[in-house]
Amino acid sequence: MDFQIGQNIKLKKGHPCGGNSWEILRIGMDFKLKCNNCGHMVMVSRKLVEKNFRGIL
Repeated sequence: MDFQIGQNIKLKKGHPCGGNSWEILRIGMDFKLKCNNCGHMVMVSRKLVEKNFRGIL
């Protein structure tokens, strides 16, 4: 898949705050994602992002 920094994506499972929209901040073996609802940042493996990817917003 072709991901770009700054894209907003939707994942299968949402964040505990209730949001399911994420902004991509870093791409590599791990992705750094920021929740668009609360601003929390998480590092997630590329494999997990590609598996749970549901669409570009």
